[in-house]
Amino acid sequence: MADPPGIRRPDCGVAAVVLSSGNEASGFSGVRLDSHCRCELTPYVLLRRPDKTVTTDDVLESAPLDGHYLKYKWYRIQSDKKVTLCSIHPSEQATLQCLGCVKAKIPVSKSYHCSPKCFSDAWQHHRVLHDRAASAVNENGNEEEELFGRFNSTSSGGSLNASLPSSASSASLTNGSAPLYPAAVAQRSGGETWFEVGRSKTYTPTADDIGHVLKFECVVVDAETKLSIGHANTILTSRVIPAPSPSPRRLIPVNGADVIGHIEIDGRTPSSGTFTVLSYNILSDAYATSELYSYCPSWALSWPYRRQNLLREIVGYRADIVCLQEVQSDHFEEFFAPELDKHGYQALYKRKTNEVSYNGNPQTIDGCATFFRRDRFSHVKKYEVEFNKAAQSLTDAMIPSTQKKTALSRLVKDNVALIVVLEAKFSNQGADNPGKRQLLCVANTHVNVHQESKDVKLWQVHTLLKGLEKIAASADIPMLVCGDFNSIPGSAPHALLAMGKVDPMNPELAVDPLNILRPHSKLIHQLPLVSAYSSFARPGLGLTLEQQRRRLDPSTNEPLFTYCTRDFTGTLDYIFYTGRLLRDHFFADSLTVESLLELLDEESLRKDTALPSPEWSSDHIALLAEFRCKSRARR
Repeated sequence: MADPPGIRRPDCGVAAVVLSSGNEASGFSGVRLDSHCRCELTPYVLLRRPDKTVTTDDVLESAPLDGHYLKYKWYRIQSDKKVTLCSIHPSEQATLQCLGCVKAKIPVSKSYHCSPKCFSDAWQHHRVLHDRAASAVNENGNEEEELFGRFNSTSSGGSLNASLPSSASSASLTNGSAPLYPAAVAQRSGGETWFEVGRSKTYTPTADDIGHVLKFECVVVDAETKLSIGHANTILTSRVIPAPSPSPRRLIPVNGADVIGHIEIDGRTPSSGTFTVLSYNILSDAYATSELYSYCPSWALSWPYRRQNLLREIVGYRADIVCLQEVQSDHFEEFFAPELDKHGYQALYKRKTNEVSYNGNPQTIDGCATFFRRDRFSHVKKYEVEFNKAAQSLTDAMIPSTQKKTALSRLVKDNVALIVVLEAKFSNQGADNPGKRQLLCVANTHVNVHQESKDVKLWQVHTLLKGLEKIAASADIPMLVCGDFNSIPGSAPHALLAMGKVDPMNPELAVDPLNILRPHSKLIHQLPLVSAYSSFARPGLGLTLEQQRRRLDPSTNEPLFTYCTRDFTGTLDYIFYTGRLLRDHFFADSLTVESLLELLDEESLRKDTALPSPEWSSDHIALLAEFRCKSRARR
């Protein structure tokens, strides 16, 4: 077996150890760190025994193998020369600093740039930091609290001018079972000092490591004599650099106030009568490949990095209801459900069916996950929609037996929807409705992506809406329909959602080889759905919303984009809500939009080419709306 480049084999006949970072997901090619997004480093250690058998199992002192065990150490190689990193290209050293940031007391890490061109290209996005800092000081003399994170010295950047510490007090006990390490010099050579920072196989970089290379050392030890056998095996990381910190997105009122607001983290109480809903396609790890997203650094595509970055973002929005798409089943069970449980969320999940997407590992099949705050809502009922089952029923009823196989191959796409009925633990009812239960129906879906199957896409949306109609007729409750519909504004699926019908002359109806869309008059529904983000186009709102209006398509009043890659930019994601009369014979409870999460500026995203990027870990952007439920008197 050939040794990896740069790895030494021990000069001993007892055992051989080969080290490798395994893959870039472990962080060795561009180690990233911030205060919220920790990157655990676990090298791949291959132990070859004298009989030529190989094991990757850890061999501890408490359980030696053939009388030997493995001993690990981590070092920080700290140069005498202080290193300052570019805020836009953290792998590059900074050559200039924005003095405006220093004056505005913006974290110093955001002020550094690697070249005049870097600073010039980033200026339009960078100046927003200056504007917000000035606005916050003018309003209350304090920095403005944002949706996630604050502009302060404890954020991910901090000062990058790391100096030699007088002690290693920041070292974590999780980096080894030994006590906190003193600042003992392990080795000094050529202007570099090596500090021991860990004694376990896995190491989590600390803030002190930013700007410096880490070295992992592994050696075979005789269990009886406690002496090392042969030479130590070592592997170096690249420089530890801080993970980018996205500019916080604010929640903007659309209820007539001529001010830009933000979520008061401690201000919303169960008695406020409002609630927030987040919808976000997080990009399944199975699809996050370097072939598809070659412009995104491989470390930023790795799941260990993306999952922490996504979690930080999702938790930071503090939404009462969270609808996620493209959540792998293993990631739901092992990461999102337990992590969001720590923040007070109850989890529900529906995995996609696997007739098409099955790839030998059912754990990597993605699906829809819905979370809700236990202190705000309780679970009443759950419905699972499998479009494959609906396809089977449709072909049984409409398609001749000789054509069923062909029909099913077109209709079966594995897509699903998860519908949950929740009961609010807060109330906004008037005196005329004492004790009335406030129910809410939330649908979360991810519709077929294939553009050549527009008939299937429209059929799936129609199937979902007809199912929701039945729930509405029986329960008379307000509804939210969230998800990635893979349909641009003005398309037939979007028209069906927003207008309740499809124009018979819509050219997309011409693609219908199975005649599943005929007669066209059946493509209707009675749900009074309104797109939440169209509220940014409300007339009469103040000039402060003009920026958001410019980020809407004036012909549809939908965002210009919710999906942004190098090859395609457009809107595919929506939050629809019932905002009008449900049926003629009575008034139903309706929802009104109070505020919306601000839309992103495409130009600011293009500094990293497109999504995903080191800042934003999905190819979609998150949508969030704050609603108030209004009870209407019945006729």
